[in-house]
Amino acid sequence: MTRIAVYMTGGIAVYKAVQVVRDLEKNGHEVRVVMTKNAEHFVTSNTLAALTKYPVLDDLWSKENEASIPHVHLARWSELALVVPATANFIAKMANGLADDAASTTILATAAPKMIVPAMNDQMWNNPATRHNVLFLKENGVKIMDPAVGMLAESYAAKGRMPEPADVVDWVEKYLNQKNSLQGKIFVITAGGTEESIDPVRFIGNRSSGKMGFALAENAARLGATVKLIYGNVTANPPQNKNIKMYHATSSEDMFEQVKSEFKKSDVLIMAAAVADWRMPKVADHKLKKQIGQETLNLTLIKTKDILQEVAHHKKHNQLVIGFAAETNDLLENAEKKLKKKGADMIVANDVSHNVFGNDYDQVTLLTQDGHIDKWPRMSKQEIAYGLIEKIARELK
Repeated sequence: MTRIAVYMTGGIAVYKAVQVVRDLEKNGHEVRVVMTKNAEHFVTSNTLAALTKYPVLDDLWSKENEASIPHVHLARWSELALVVPATANFIAKMANGLADDAASTTILATAAPKMIVPAMNDQMWNNPATRHNVLFLKENGVKIMDPAVGMLAESYAAKGRMPEPADVVDWVEKYLNQKNSLQGKIFVITAGGTEESIDPVRFIGNRSSGKMGFALAENAARLGATVKLIYGNVTANPPQNKNIKMYHATSSEDMFEQVKSEFKKSDVLIMAAAVADWRMPKVADHKLKKQIGQETLNLTLIKTKDILQEVAHHKKHNQLVIGFAAETNDLLENAEKKLKKKGADMIVANDVSHNVFGNDYDQVTLLTQDGHIDKWPRMSKQEIAYGLIEKIARELK
C-alpha cells in the first residue's frame, strides 16, 4: 500500500480523475485529494471526500485550517504525488516554483516522487513555454505521462486528451512496482570529464558536463540502488539523494583507483565519464612560461589506463559492465570494436560531433555482446537514463 496524494486541477478531464482515485483505492492504496478552485467548477470536493473518507484540501485559509499547517502535513504524509489532470497552468507553476493556492503550495512542499498526467488543448501542449516547462520537470525527475490522441473538448481530434483512467492507474502501478526493483544492488557510475595536468596551471580536459552520469545515478537511486558516483570535472548540478555517495576524481588515474576499489563490491559499473586518453608522463612543478621568440610548444603525451577494459576483464559472472562510446565518425563500427576489445556487456554509442556535450538531448544506440543493436530515438538525457536503468534492472533479474 502506498500513500498517494492526488492533485486535481481545472480541466474538463477532471471528471476522469474521480475514477483514478476510486481505482487506486481498490488497489489498496490510501488516497487523499488536493483540488484547485478551478477543478471544483467541474467536480465537487464533496464527491472526493465521500470516496476517500477524508477532507479535500482546497483552501489554506478555511476556518478548520486556521490552527494547522495542512499543506505541510499532507506533503510529509505523501509517498507519491499524482497530478491528474494537469493543466498547462499547473505545470507552469510546478516548473517555476510558484505557490499561490493550496495545491501549488502543497506540491512545492512535497519531497515525494511526482507523476503528472497532462490534459489540455493541443495548441497549449505544443506551445514552446509548455514544452520548456515539461522538459524542465523531466530533467528534475518528475514522471510525465504523454497525452493521448483523441477527441478534445473543442470537438476535434488531436494530441492533448487525458489518457483513460485505467491507463493512468496501470502507469502508476508499474512505477510503484519498479520503485524498489534495485533494492540491495550497488551501482558504480562515473560522470564528467577528467583533468590531466600539464603544470600547476594548465590541464588537458574535455567538454563533458556530467549530465548523463548524474541522470543515471538519480534513476538508479530512485529504484532503490545504492550508488557510488565518481565524478570528474563537471558543469551540471550534482544529484541530491541519500542513496548516492559522491566521490571526486580529478585525473584518469584518480578515477581508475576509485573505480577499481568500488567495483569489487558492486553489481553494476556504468562508465559514463569522458576519461582522457592521454596524459603527461610527468607534470611540471612550475608554470611553463613562454620564452622570447617561442612560436610553438611541443608536448609528449603517454596513454592513460583504459579503465573500462581493465575493470571489465576482471569482472565476475554476476557483475554487469556498461561503457559509453562517444564518437565523431563511424559510430557503429567504432562502438563494435570497443565492445569486443574492452569486454563490456554493453556499449552505449552516441555521436558527439553535433553539440552533445552539455546539451539536454542525445541520441544513442545500444550494442550488446550477443550482437544485438538497438537504436533509440533522440530524447532527453533523463529519458535515456531512465530507459537504460530499467533495462539494467531487467538484466539483473
